[in-house]
Formats: sequence, C-alpha cells, structure tokens
Amino acid sequence: MTEAEKHILKAEPRFKSLIDRFGPCELIHPLRGANVYESLMSSILYQQLSTKAASTIKGRLYDLFPTHSAPPPSGILALTLEELRAVGVSRQKAGYLQDLASKADTIPTIEELDSMSDEDIIQRLIPIKGIGRWSVEMLLMFTFGRMDVLPVDDMGVQEGMKRILNLEARPKKKEMEALAEPWRPYRSVASWYLWRALEN
Repeated sequence: MTEAEKHILKAEPRFKSLIDRFGPCELIHPLRGANVYESLMSSILYQQLSTKAASTIKGRLYDLFPTHSAPPPSGILALTLEELRAVGVSRQKAGYLQDLASKADTIPTIEELDSMSDEDIIQRLIPIKGIGRWSVEMLLMFTFGRMDVLPVDDMGVQEGMKRILNLEARPKKKEMEALAEPWRPYRSVASWYLWRALEN
C-alpha cells in the first residue's frame, strides 16, 4: 500500500473495501509519453460519451491516417466535416478538434505547463474551444500525474462519493470539496477509487 492509500484510508476508513479490491491506484504515471495536443484531442473525443463509444470513435479517426495513431494538427485540418462525421465525431466536436488543431502551435509544451500550478494550467487551457475545467482536470490527472485534483463536475466522482459515504444524493460542489478536504494531498487518488466504486 502506497503512502497515498494509507493517507486516504486513515482519513476515510470506508475506502478500505475499494483499496482491498482494486489494489494500488493505477492512475499516476507522470508525463509518461505525454503530449498536450494529443491529450486534449482525446479529452474532446471522450466528452459526454461512454469509454467504449469514445474509444471506438477515436480508433476510427486514427485509422484515417497511415500511422493509425494520433493525427497531427495538419491532418485534422485537412479533414472535411463530412469525413469527421463519418467516423462518428459530432458536428460540434468536429469544430472543437479543428479549432484545437489550428491553435496547436500556441499550446504550451509539457515542460512549460509542468512548472505551473494546477489552477494556472486550467486557466491557460480553457480558452481553447471545447476545453473546459473538467477536460483540463483529466489532463492534470492522467497526463501530468498531479496528485491533488478533485473533479467536482465529474458525475462518476459525484456518484462514487454518494455510494462510499452513504449520502442521500449526489453531493454538490461545495459539499464535495468539504468532504474531500481530509484527503489532501491525494484527492486524485481518492477520485480514482471513487470511479472504481461504480464498477460491478
């Protein structure tokens, strides 16, 4: 058991069943193969979709290119709306992807962002069309391995908190922040276990 799991378990013993079942958190892999543009593109594709549906669309999009991997900005800009729609990308997300690709040269590098605070990274990236606070929080957790992110807008985290803490309803933002305060500085790890709470 890592220091993070020990801390969370001490702060909230009701995490024990999740930690016992799923073992150490598999979330934190700081900057491993990280690419900000690709991470933001994935975030757009996964918005408001199940993981399975989004993965299918992402695979179809990647298959449009010879490398069958993340298309470069020039590749996205070369696609027509009809081509993006044909692989399952919604009209709105197609616009988001093309806006992201058009701004790729202005996106800070991993090294530049890594020297910034979580909130500064959020404020730096949310002006990009289709990138909201939740999208950047996912980037912070899954790409940068930031340990203390609490995505209060994530319905999975809300529902997981409701189940684990035996709440009558999904908690609101301020209640979530108050309940999770003892989990600092490992709220990202706690959120990972809250997602696991939804698995059968």
